[in-house]
Amino acid sequence: MTRLSMTAIAACLLIGGCLTTSLQAADNQSTPPPPALKVGDVAPDFKLQYFDGTDLKDVTLSQYRGKKNVVLAFYIFAFTGG
Repeated sequence: MTRLSMTAIAACLLIGGCLTTSLQAADNQSTPPPPALKVGDVAPDFKLQYFDGTDLKDVTLSQYRGKKNVVLAFYIFAFTGG
Protein backbone atom coordinates (compact mmCIF):
# COMPACT_ATOMS: atom_id res chain seq x y z
CA MET A 1 0.00 0.00 0.00
CA THR A 2 1.16 3.49 -0.65
CA ARG A 3 1.96 5.96 2.06
CA LEU A 4 -1.07 8.09 1.07
CA SER A 5 -3.44 5.12 1.42
CA MET A 6 -2.07 4.29 4.86
CA THR A 7 -2.47 7.90 5.96
CA ALA A 8 -6.07 8.00 4.70
CA ILE A 9 -6.94 4.77 6.52
CA ALA A 10 -5.34 6.01 9.75
CA ALA A 11 -7.23 9.30 9.51
CA CYS A 12 -10.56 7.50 9.00
CA LEU A 13 -9.95 5.26 12.00
CA LEU A 14 -8.99 8.25 14.14
CA ILE A 15 -12.09 10.22 13.13
CA GLY A 16 -14.34 7.18 13.66
CA GLY A 17 -12.89 6.62 17.12
CA CYS A 18 -13.42 10.26 18.08
CA LEU A 19 -17.04 10.21 16.89
CA THR A 20 -17.80 7.00 18.77
CA THR A 21 -16.33 8.38 21.99
CA SER A 22 -18.26 11.65 21.73
CA LEU A 23 -21.53 9.83 21.01
CA GLN A 24 -21.05 7.57 24.03
CA ALA A 25 -20.32 10.58 26.22
CA ALA A 26 -23.49 12.30 24.99
CA ASP A 27 -25.55 9.18 25.77
CA ASN A 28 -24.15 8.96 29.29
CA GLN A 29 -25.04 12.58 30.05
CA SER A 30 -28.65 12.38 28.84
CA THR A 31 -29.60 9.14 30.64
CA PRO A 32 -30.97 9.71 34.13
CA PRO A 33 -29.99 7.17 36.77
CA PRO A 34 -32.56 4.45 37.46
CA PRO A 35 -34.65 4.90 40.59
CA ALA A 36 -33.32 3.04 43.59
CA LEU A 37 -36.29 0.82 44.48
CA LYS A 38 -36.15 -1.96 47.00
CA VAL A 39 -38.46 -4.91 47.54
CA GLY A 40 -41.58 -3.66 49.29
CA ASP A 41 -41.26 -0.03 48.13
CA VAL A 42 -44.29 1.66 46.62
CA ALA A 43 -43.91 1.84 42.85
CA PRO A 44 -43.75 5.36 41.39
CA ASP A 45 -46.74 6.44 39.34
CA PHE A 46 -46.39 6.14 35.58
CA LYS A 47 -48.58 6.41 32.49
CA LEU A 48 -48.80 3.92 29.62
CA GLN A 49 -50.98 3.62 26.54
CA TYR A 50 -52.89 0.52 25.54
CA PHE A 51 -54.96 -0.38 22.52
CA ASP A 52 -58.54 -1.40 23.34
CA GLY A 53 -59.39 -2.57 19.82
CA THR A 54 -60.44 0.81 18.44
CA ASP A 55 -58.00 3.44 19.71
CA LEU A 56 -55.19 4.18 22.19
CA LYS A 57 -56.14 4.90 25.79
CA ASP A 58 -54.05 6.11 28.72
CA VAL A 59 -53.78 4.15 31.94
CA THR A 60 -51.83 5.12 35.08
CA LEU A 61 -50.71 3.06 38.02
CA SER A 62 -52.48 5.47 40.38
CA GLN A 63 -55.84 4.44 38.84
CA TYR A 64 -55.40 1.00 40.44
CA ARG A 65 -53.80 2.04 43.75
CA GLY A 66 -55.81 0.62 46.64
CA LYS A 67 -58.32 -1.08 44.31
CA LYS A 68 -56.55 -4.04 42.69
CA ASN A 69 -53.25 -5.88 42.80
CA VAL A 70 -50.92 -4.98 39.96
CA VAL A 71 -48.06 -7.12 38.66
CA LEU A 72 -45.37 -5.41 36.61
CA ALA A 73 -43.47 -7.67 34.23
CA PHE A 74 -40.82 -6.41 31.82
CA TYR A 75 -39.66 -8.53 28.90
CA ILE A 76 -36.45 -7.13 27.49
CA PHE A 77 -36.42 -7.13 23.67
CA ALA A 78 -39.89 -8.69 23.53
CA PHE A 79 -41.48 -8.28 20.10
CA THR A 80 -38.41 -6.44 18.75
CA GLY A 81 -36.70 -9.25 16.87
CA GLY A 82 -33.47 -8.54 18.79
